[in-house]
Amino acid sequence: MMPNLLEATKEYSRKLDQLEAAYEKGEVSIEEVDTKVQLLMAELGRERRAALAYVFYGLRRLWDEQRETIVGVAILGVLAVFLQIEST
Repeated sequence: MMPNLLEATKEYSRKLDQLEAAYEKGEVSIEEVDTKVQLLMAELGRERRAALAYVFYGLRRLWDEQRETIVGVAILGVLAVFLQIEST
């Protein structure tokens, strides 16, 4: 299942807003804010790494399964560009 990076970022922002509101009300100390912000950043970092790993795995799988097709289309594209340049 693909990690939802957009949703994770929205959740991170929402939690930061809640933390800021709690700090402004005096419910948490600055040390607690620092600690919680570090934890939230680490959590978002894990989600980002998971999303990148998912995309990389998908590209790798596509390459493994469709290598000949990708190379063929790339060669056709290069030939088309070359022929277009030669005709002008």
